[in-house]
Amino acid sequence: MAVAPVFQIGPEDVGDALMLHQRYQAAREAYSKAAPTSRLWNKMGIADEMMFNLEDAARCFKEALKLDSKNAKALNNLGTLYASSKQYASAERMYRKALIIEPGSAIIHKNLGTDLLAQHKYQEGWESYQAALLLDRHVFDDTLSLRVGNPINGQDRGAVNYYMARGCVRAGQNGLAINYLRRALDEGFTNPRKIVADSEFASLHGVSGFEQLLAEQSAP
Repeated sequence: MAVAPVFQIGPEDVGDALMLHQRYQAAREAYSKAAPTSRLWNKMGIADEMMFNLEDAARCFKEALKLDSKNAKALNNLGTLYASSKQYASAERMYRKALIIEPGSAIIHKNLGTDLLAQHKYQEGWESYQAALLLDRHVFDDTLSLRVGNPINGQDRGAVNYYMARGCVRAGQNGLAINYLRRALDEGFTNPRKIVADSEFASLHGVSGFEQLLAEQSAP
C-alpha cells in the first residue's frame, strides 16, 4: 500500500500564508524563524513596510541585497521606500539597477516612471510608462490604491495621474483614464483646454464620461 507523501510546512510558508491574510506582525515573526536568505529578508521588509516600520523595512531590503546584490525585488522595494520619503534620486538608482537585472518587469518600469515624474522629468517618465504598458497593458489597473511610490505633493500626484491616464487610453481602458484625468484636474496639474489639445486623448472625444468631465470643469 502506497504511503501518501508528508509535506513539511516551514516558517517561511507560514509567513506567506499570514501575509495573504494581512496578518503582518504574525508573518514577520514566522519569517524570523526561517533561514535568513535574500528572498526571506525581502519578505520581512515587505511585512515591515506594510506595518509602516519603514526604517526596519529599509534595513531588511539592504540585508537582502548584501546576500544577493542582484535581487531585483529588493532593489525595487528599496526604491519605493526612497520614493515615499522623497529621496527620488536614490529611488531612481535602485529602479535602474533593478531593470538591468529584470528589464521585462512592467512594475519596475512603472515605478521608475512615477519617480521620474516626481522629479518633473515628464518625457522620461512618460517613456517609462510606455515601456511598462508594452509589457503589461493592465499595469495601471491597481494603481488607484497604491500605498507607496506615489508622490505626496499634490502637483506631482497630478502629473502621475495625468500620465497614467495617457497610458490607460493606449490600453483601451477609457473609464480608468477618465478617473485619472479627474484626479489630475482636481490636483491642479492640468486644465480642460490642455486635455482637449493633447492628441493622446483624441479617442476619448465623444465618450460620455469624458465629455461630462469637461462639461463639469467648464461650468461656472
